[in-house]
Amino acid sequence: MTLKINRTLNQSLGNITSWQREAAGVQGETSYGAFRVQCYNDHIARISVTRDEAFEDFSYAVVASPQGAPTLTELSGFLELRTNAFVLKISTAPVRFSFYTLQGQPINEDDAAFGTSWNGEQVTTYKKIQAGERFIGLGEKTGPLDRKGQGYQNWATDSFAYSPGQDPLYCSIPFYIGVHNGVAYGIFFDNSFKSFFNFGASNDRFASFYADAGEMNYYFIHGSSVAEIIRQYTHLTGRMEMPPLWSIGYQQCRYSYYPDKEVLNLARTFREKDIPADTIVFDIHYMDQYKIFTWNNRDFADPAILLTQLRDMGFHVVVMCDPGIKVEEGYATYDAGMRENIFIQYPDGTPYTGQVWPGWCHFPDFSNPRARTWWQEQFKEYVALGIDGFWNDMNEIATWGQMLPELMTMDFEGQQATMRRGRNLYGFLMARSTYEGTKALLGGRRPFNLTRSGYSGVQRYAAVWTGDNVAYDEHMLLGVRLVNSMGLSGIAFAGYDVGGFVGDANSKLFARWVSIGTFSPFFRGHSMINSRDSEPWAYGEEVEQISRNYIKLRYQLLPYLYSLFHEASETGMPVQRSLAIDYTHDRKVYDGQFHNQYLLGPSLLIAPAESTKEFIKVYLPEGDWYTLYTGHKHTGHAEVITECPVHRLPVFVKAGALLPLKPAAPNTQVVSELLILHLYTGKQNSTFVYYEDDGATFEYQSGIYARRQLAYYAAARKLVVGTTEGTYVSPVKKLKIVWHGLDEHPTEALVQGDPVVIHPDVSQFLAALEKFDPFFDPEPAPQEAVYSAEIAYTAGEIVVQW
Repeated sequence: MTLKINRTLNQSLGNITSWQREAAGVQGETSYGAFRVQCYNDHIARISVTRDEAFEDFSYAVVASPQGAPTLTELSGFLELRTNAFVLKISTAPVRFSFYTLQGQPINEDDAAFGTSWNGEQVTTYKKIQAGERFIGLGEKTGPLDRKGQGYQNWATDSFAYSPGQDPLYCSIPFYIGVHNGVAYGIFFDNSFKSFFNFGASNDRFASFYADAGEMNYYFIHGSSVAEIIRQYTHLTGRMEMPPLWSIGYQQCRYSYYPDKEVLNLARTFREKDIPADTIVFDIHYMDQYKIFTWNNRDFADPAILLTQLRDMGFHVVVMCDPGIKVEEGYATYDAGMRENIFIQYPDGTPYTGQVWPGWCHFPDFSNPRARTWWQEQFKEYVALGIDGFWNDMNEIATWGQMLPELMTMDFEGQQATMRRGRNLYGFLMARSTYEGTKALLGGRRPFNLTRSGYSGVQRYAAVWTGDNVAYDEHMLLGVRLVNSMGLSGIAFAGYDVGGFVGDANSKLFARWVSIGTFSPFFRGHSMINSRDSEPWAYGEEVEQISRNYIKLRYQLLPYLYSLFHEASETGMPVQRSLAIDYTHDRKVYDGQFHNQYLLGPSLLIAPAESTKEFIKVYLPEGDWYTLYTGHKHTGHAEVITECPVHRLPVFVKAGALLPLKPAAPNTQVVSELLILHLYTGKQNSTFVYYEDDGATFEYQSGIYARRQLAYYAAARKLVVGTTEGTYVSPVKKLKIVWHGLDEHPTEALVQGDPVVIHPDVSQFLAALEKFDPFFDPEPAPQEAVYSAEIAYTAGEIVVQW
């Protein structure tokens, strides 16, 4: 193509000079560039704009391929591309892209004056802000739920002790969702150079997204709901595989637990104090002088014996994995890396050297397939010892001085690029390399993989935590919003350091943080070196009991939680869900008073509260809601004042909820033959998919799972436990059904037509949740009657009527 380019002024595409139909869309040339539209299905259209000779078709984030077959019509002044979900109108003079519903309602429109333009090397798309439009998502970003009036940049940064308004942080997820006038859409800007999003900050004219270099390459996504947009976005960028069951239990970390005697004492204390836990995390002091793939022989004289002792107590181990490889001849990992020539290089071919924990280091180029193979080899000893959890840290890349040179080159699968393009991808690529490498070594068992930095699509390879947070209330609530936002952006497995990594929590703050962390996807306590002890028992007996209560509650909830992770693996729906997913057009959910609230799955509404509060105002969306602890029923679409003493986090259950639980246990290895199904009766029908597998292997991908639909029919007063799908044989033998909210005491239920006695149940929801102080603060008496019946649990359909 012959292009007329002025690279000094702001310049838009100009007019269409020629175009041709393609199988999945259309391609054309313009006065100053070229464009291409490709449909990936009825809901996704990719817009590519370039001034180069060819379009860029390389992406680490996108795993889908163009599959659409839109209709294309030439009309006066524009081309119209139509799918079964939206209409795209491309004006010809000048070139502008505008999306509409099938009924003609605007969804997303280019700014009429600017559209896609270049300002030197920088490429920008300007969008008209629709009346009443809100913007949500963008992954790990501070600030409010509604990002209208805010601006953000994506540039992976080691953000130690970041402030509540700091930007950028560790992850770069250039995907947002726009909401207005009853419609919603998503924009994924797949450009890994430093990028910026402006949602009407410092101007009253437009929203925009732009990058320092590269082509304009974005995906427009439209669906009937925010949930559908997330489903389509994760179709595009991939979804997580099922994590090991143990990884969603409680994890205990510190920078650092050493020597080995301290680690064993920690493990024994959890068991002696009857506080459930599955994981102990080894931070950098387990290494010899912080060199990855080594052991500190003074403090960990025999890792094999230590790991065996921990396994015998029911603990898994997660080890820290930093990318910096110390420059030291005789250090086997360094020597192997130099032989294989797998380190990031300067343009003159010498390896880049940066300073981090071990001293001066080289860094693997994970965009090189040979480096990923080499990285896998390094994990063989860890895996042989029985380690199956891996923690990717410092992978922004973090180095002392925080000025990573941008001229360095990366392989990019043989295409070569500089760190300008690679920095936002480095953490993603390290997480990918660790996951793929350890998965290959583990012989069919699932690895747990955690990362601090990432890019869109990182959900395929790792859980993400919010980095070096700080021990105070505002940061605790910020962490909740960060996880909510990551859930809106395709990352279903996310969490924060409970108690705060930096600084010292007080007893009330730690107790509150544990209660909130109980309802997060990733649940880990962690604290920094030279800070106070921060284990559940470190804050006195009262906090120890509160922590025990909530961690036990976490283990009761595991059947519900594990089913939510299965849903995430199939649809991309997050485990922790911003209220904007289910109540998108309810303005109250964006109010700063309520924007920390979220749903855990479809049924539990969590209202995080500062540790200093005794009362909090909560917004309950439409429908009826039960208070978790008392069973008191509220009518929704209302604000309520509720107590929030430090031992009682405000939690509500949606009417119609079907909550599968099990008795609390010291760890996830304990198998229960009892499933406790809590049914919160209401006016609306509801369903929930209950899912089981072995919790450890990938055999579920071959059909060895047990999945069944639970259905509640309100008017018929009927519960149907559907026939089991899959070949996994459940260990569950008994089903206890607990009814909440019945208007009268039923004496019996019909199970497959046969009568079964229903008993009053004084236990309520929290049968195994001990009082935090039974002498001085007894629990309030239940306000609603609760009834239960116990029946046989079989693989076939179970029908219960009352």
